[in-house]
Amino acid sequence: MAEDLPLAELAPRLVAAMLPHVPFDGWTDVALAAAARDTGTDPDIAALAVPDVATMLSVWTAIANDRMAAAMAASHNMKVRDRIRLALVTRLEQGDREVTRRALTLLVQPAHASLSARLLWQAADAMWRAAGDTATDYNHYSKRAILSAIYSATLLHWTQDDSADFAATRAFIDRRIDGVMRFEKAKARLTGLSDKLPNPARILGRLRYPAV
Repeated sequence: MAEDLPLAELAPRLVAAMLPHVPFDGWTDVALAAAARDTGTDPDIAALAVPDVATMLSVWTAIANDRMAAAMAASHNMKVRDRIRLALVTRLEQGDREVTRRALTLLVQPAHASLSARLLWQAADAMWRAAGDTATDYNHYSKRAILSAIYSATLLHWTQDDSADFAATRAFIDRRIDGVMRFEKAKARLTGLSDKLPNPARILGRLRYPAV
């Protein structure tokens, strides 16, 4: 029986079973109780495995991240830009829009600000890892910060998109990625230019300590 599983393994099964009920009941104990019935789990054990909304949303995010990573497994021959675009689109495809709307309604509340930031960062990290990123230096954090901003804006756009096959959202993603690429190219040019400029500290040092 499902309830014989360790709680850490039972939680994903229960949250996955909640998803058909969330559009109607929200991320609530009512949806959890329905998931418990659907999986044949004792309600008290279900409450132990998924004790609160934070756990529900954390497990849901982890499920979507894992599914996105599995779907991205064969994409490493693509250019980085194309892999990130695919990761964003694939990540969106892992969630029902009404389920996502219900989650966003909770995550925008001040009480869930830290949870929202953590889940957003986890999604960005999962997308970069699925795209093959192995950076561990400053770029590790800057890449995830930029992608977090793109993904959060994309989520809001996607939940309101009524275009065929979400064409408007795909175009939105392309514009955001193009903007980041232009910024990175400009930054690289400025960095290269700054390397060729005189070093002010070196000049001042020469003024103070002229060579004999």
